[in-house]
Amino acid sequence: MEPSLLIASLLILLSIAACKLSDKSAVPALVFFLLIGMLAGAGSIGGVSFRDPMIARQIGIIALVFIIFTGGFDTEYKDLRPILFPGLILATAGVLLTALIVGFSAVYFLHFKLLEGLLLGAIVSSTDAAAVFSILRSRRVGLKGSLRPILEFESGSNDPMAVFLTVILIRLIQNSITPAEIFPEFMTQMAVGAFVGFAMGRASLAFIQWLKLEFASLYPALTTAIVLLIYSVTTLLHGSGILAVYIAGLIMGNAEFMHKKTVKQFHEGLAWFMQIGMFLVLGLMVIPSTMWAVAGKGVLIALVLMLAARPLSVFVSLMPFDFGLNRTTMVAWIGLRGAAPIILATFPLLSGMPQASEIFHIVFFVVLASILIQGISIPWVAKLLHVDAPLGRLRKYPIEFERSEAIPATLTDLIVPYESDAAGKTVFELGTPSKCLIVLVSRDEKFIIPNGSTLIEGGDVLLVLADDKDITALSALLAHPKA
Repeated sequence: MEPSLLIASLLILLSIAACKLSDKSAVPALVFFLLIGMLAGAGSIGGVSFRDPMIARQIGIIALVFIIFTGGFDTEYKDLRPILFPGLILATAGVLLTALIVGFSAVYFLHFKLLEGLLLGAIVSSTDAAAVFSILRSRRVGLKGSLRPILEFESGSNDPMAVFLTVILIRLIQNSITPAEIFPEFMTQMAVGAFVGFAMGRASLAFIQWLKLEFASLYPALTTAIVLLIYSVTTLLHGSGILAVYIAGLIMGNAEFMHKKTVKQFHEGLAWFMQIGMFLVLGLMVIPSTMWAVAGKGVLIALVLMLAARPLSVFVSLMPFDFGLNRTTMVAWIGLRGAAPIILATFPLLSGMPQASEIFHIVFFVVLASILIQGISIPWVAKLLHVDAPLGRLRKYPIEFERSEAIPATLTDLIVPYESDAAGKTVFELGTPSKCLIVLVSRDEKFIIPNGSTLIEGGDVLLVLADDKDITALSALLAHPKA
């Protein structure tokens, strides 16, 4: 056992160190995770033997559950409302159309049988939440308007459709389901997943508020158990567990509860740990000689996916909505594939299909090409299409505050415009709302603890403690120009 723990810890440490290398280069961290796993494998330098698709699938699904939950937890309703309907179309019809185009291309170009070709299409049909969240929430790219919310919502909600298509096609190949049963099965899984996710998300909030644990460190353990409970209950009820945890994450992330900030930080760290573990395990599964043997087929499917299937499915899905050519093109290009397709590629391996190993390695090649080509080029393509936005500067404050029922206020930073009427006035002269407290003033990389006589200057960043109403009022006051 100890040698296995030693190897695992070293691989994780290497992967974490690779994140620093990713920050200094244009290469997404996920590529390094996969490559480290491949280099450590039995067919490469490390010689670590791991060929168990059952364990790989279980690790991958558990990791995906926590990544999807964290994605939902970090999504705000205000970002979601404008893109809900186009996002749902992308996550369902877009996935189906992508699967069909890739599937028929595999039949035509690679001479796959119809169902096997469609199975390959289904496996690579969904964008990957881990890849999208990792790249879009990095400090490498900023996107205008609703682009980031729709891409994150799509990647967080389209896995249930891809999982359903993959499982159904395997069952069709094995003659364990008839075509007439497919639509009722789909509606059952989605309806049960949505209902259980909503109901258990609300129930979990009520339970957390009622429990009122004495130790803050127990709350992450509590929410971890809740996430696993929601997924397992939904799956046992024949619903989509992935959809359920995403909806539960949305509900919990948009509510206030005790020690929410602690929970948020824990799950963000857990999501990163899960990404690393998942990509390392999947990298270990790859046989380099087999992957290079199908490189030609992998390149072909990757090109079909990036240049035909993804763009066509996005343009058709977004056609009813006034999304604009440049923004639609950007959505089409950020069709990142990641761990989800590789996890789905283990399903045929477990079913004993003759072409399962070939499909797995084609999918791995497609994922690697997608993350490398699309992931690296996102900032450049965004600038070319004029949809890039300046990256907001991250400020770190020496004060932390967590909203609670006892103090219904938020700690927010507000910038004083250079032309603001507030510039040149003291804090006392500002006329701030009575329940609005200016806690700190950030100026020239230094912090000032203000009092009534502190002079406000243009460009200052005020760290303000107040409720939403007073923050809005102070924002309007600061935005008022000089007479």
